[in-house]
Amino acid sequence: MNGKKGSIRIDICLTPKNVVPEGAKKPTTKGLSPRKWLRDVWDFARQDTNRVTFALKVGLACLLVSLLILLRAPYDIFGANIIWSIITVAIMFEYTVGATFNRGFNRALGSVLAGVFAVVIIQVAMSSGHIAEPYIIGFSIFLIGALTSFMKLWPTLVPYEYGFRVILFTYCLIIVSGYRMGNPIRTAMDRLYSIAIGAIIAVLVNVLICPIWAGEQLHSELVNNFNSLADSLEECVKKYLSDDGSEHPEFSKTVMDNFPDEPAFRKCQATLNSSAKIDSLANSAKWEPPHGRFKHFFYPWAEYVKVGNVLQHCAYEVMALHGCVHSEIQAPYNLRCAFKSEILDATNQAAELLRSLAKDLNNMKWSLQTSLLTHVHVSTERLQHSIDLHSYLFTTSQEDNSNKPHLKLSRVVSFDNEDFKKLSSKQESKVTEKTPPPLPAPLQVESYHEIMRRQQRRLHSWPSREVDDFEDDENVVSDLIPRMCALESTTALSLATFTSLLIEFVARLDHLVEAAEKLATMARFKQQTAN
Repeated sequence: MNGKKGSIRIDICLTPKNVVPEGAKKPTTKGLSPRKWLRDVWDFARQDTNRVTFALKVGLACLLVSLLILLRAPYDIFGANIIWSIITVAIMFEYTVGATFNRGFNRALGSVLAGVFAVVIIQVAMSSGHIAEPYIIGFSIFLIGALTSFMKLWPTLVPYEYGFRVILFTYCLIIVSGYRMGNPIRTAMDRLYSIAIGAIIAVLVNVLICPIWAGEQLHSELVNNFNSLADSLEECVKKYLSDDGSEHPEFSKTVMDNFPDEPAFRKCQATLNSSAKIDSLANSAKWEPPHGRFKHFFYPWAEYVKVGNVLQHCAYEVMALHGCVHSEIQAPYNLRCAFKSEILDATNQAAELLRSLAKDLNNMKWSLQTSLLTHVHVSTERLQHSIDLHSYLFTTSQEDNSNKPHLKLSRVVSFDNEDFKKLSSKQESKVTEKTPPPLPAPLQVESYHEIMRRQQRRLHSWPSREVDDFEDDENVVSDLIPRMCALESTTALSLATFTSLLIEFVARLDHLVEAAEKLATMARFKQQTAN
């Protein structure tokens, strides 16, 4: 305002010519810089050097099979059908040896069946005359396409889905080209020879040059899952016991950022998401010959999947514990510290058992885990006994526990004298307004207890709130106290939920030890005495 009625002054901030407003800044092209892209590629290759090995092997296999076309002598022998060798290498070459054998089996079986079907149908069509021949061929293509597409959806035939695809496109190409080019039997045989050459080159390069075994990767994946679960369990429990409520970041932001301050949580999440990878590696490992540390036939790869499934169910409990850590309803910090030693003891014993199982699995040696399992059960029983002994802390409010033996808390609630004086003066003023005569001694004692209860409710209520403003009306007080007591009991029960999940996790360790012992027996692990 300029001092005159109705006049308005508008302040306009002029931006200098050489200063660009923040919202109008041009987007940087840092993410598209070649140097950053090369750094990302380098980091990606360093994470797993087998990726580079696999890429180089594929290039070598394609080069070798291309020489059959680039060189004149092989091309004169096989002709243009040799192009099927390059297609076979590009389709059949997989990351692991087992996956390549699996893909090669589907490729070979599908090509042979498609060639046989094509030769039979063409012979039947040619013997039916020139008029019926195109109709028979067209109907056969429709029938083969419908049958293969339906059969690959059958649950038990899903592993052979690629084989049905090979039958479909190989049959169509052979029968159509044979119909136009004549002599379909020779066309089918030449293409089968070319497919066989490409398959042999792919298998030899994958097996003989830096082989990547699916069995080794499955073994390492399971060992890493054991260690990741142990780390995640310890991190989750330590975070729960050390959180005094001083720092509470926004839950939605931490979820969107995938809990950046908890790396072990992401490892546990990866363990839960690794079931599909373990199943795929186990299916590929079945096709591999004895190699490395896995020197006998019919290795029990299916047992690795079973152990992984039990481990995954244990990871579910850790994720539930993590949910308690980030729950909106939290037990008081002093109550959590009251059971800190028992909870940490049970957690450390369980994590030690997981790491011991991982070590035995990695070394392919088996030692009886009776001692460690006994220690886990003892620590868990100690925790459960402590909870049963002090169960009144979870079911009743603290002001009702004055006549009961109190647990030694690591942190005692203290009252500030100034706050107490303010509360007492406020209470005295309220009492003076309502009853002008001086109060008797019994009512003054009762007023003191009311102040203490009010202070306790303000410190331990969830969510935290000031209750003094709601206690002017006696009717409101009568309705508010039961609700506040219920909320206070709910916060205490959250600790009971956390401990019950931890006890359930320990109970599932029995099944994990049993599954690991069965795997060790069937895989013929070396027996050793536990230290």
